[in-house]
Parts: sequence; structure tokens; C-alpha cells
Amino acid sequence: MAESENVPLTNLVLARRIDPCESVRQGDLGSAMTLHLERIEWMPSPPLAPDDGPIDFEHLKRMTLGDAGLEQEVLAMFAAQSAQLIGALAALAADAPALAHTLKGSARAIGAVSVADAAARLEAVLASGADPSGPLAELGDAVVSTRSAIEAVLRRS
Repeated sequence: MAESENVPLTNLVLARRIDPCESVRQGDLGSAMTLHLERIEWMPSPPLAPDDGPIDFEHLKRMTLGDAGLEQEVLAMFAAQSAQLIGALAALAADAPALAHTLKGSARAIGAVSVADAAARLEAVLASGADPSGPLAELGDAVVSTRSAIEAVLRRS
């Protein structure tokens, strides 16, 4: 690389080349090292947390092994199941903690983080015996938002 070339540091890698035979002959490991810069293709890191959307589509893609047809099938199943579970949870039947747990697991499987988190909070409130009305409303809102996103995805395909 020419000395006058301006290259962003993010596109360079500092490397050390070591010739172990030469270092042994010289008795000095430091003299056998040379430094050079190489240009590499830079790939941005994935986000540390899902974006603000109701579904982490990268997670869904990993879970469905990149099969777009399977993604659509799983999303449609989640949309139907979540509507049924919210209706059942609204009745606050004896099996409400198990229903919240089921919804939490299903939501985590497709990357519906807000639904999974809200279902986990409802599950904890139900286990404690506290008033579940706030967490239930929060879960309902998360499900509505997620189902809207799912419907938009399914319409596009």
C-alpha cells in the first residue's frame, strides 16, 4: 500500500508475520517480526439487541433456517395462537399461568420479544397472586402490535 493513500482505519488490519526459523537462528523473537497493513472487506456487526420492531426477523430467519415459506407458516400460526391465548387469558381461568407460559415460549421462538417479555411479567404476577390487569393489558397491546406486523408481512408475500 502506498504511504500517501488515505485509508480509513476501520478497513485495515494490523498483522505480525513471524518466521519461527529465523527467530531461532537469531535468538531474538522480536527481530523476526515484521508489521504490515492489509485491506479487508469490513462487515458491520449485528445489533446487540433486536431493533424496536415487534419481531426480530433475524432471529426468526435463524430459527427457520432461512426458509421463507416456513417463516410465513410459523408467523401465521403464531398470529392465530396468540389471538386464542389472549382471549383465554382474559377470562383469568385456573390455567392462566400455563397459557402465559405457552405464549411466552411461542413468542420467543419467533423473535416476538415484546410479547415474550409481557407474557413473562404476566406469568410472574399470576404466580404472585397480585392484580394481573395491568400486565394483561400490556400483553394484549404487545400481541396486537405483533399481529399487525405479521399481517403486513404476510400481505407482502
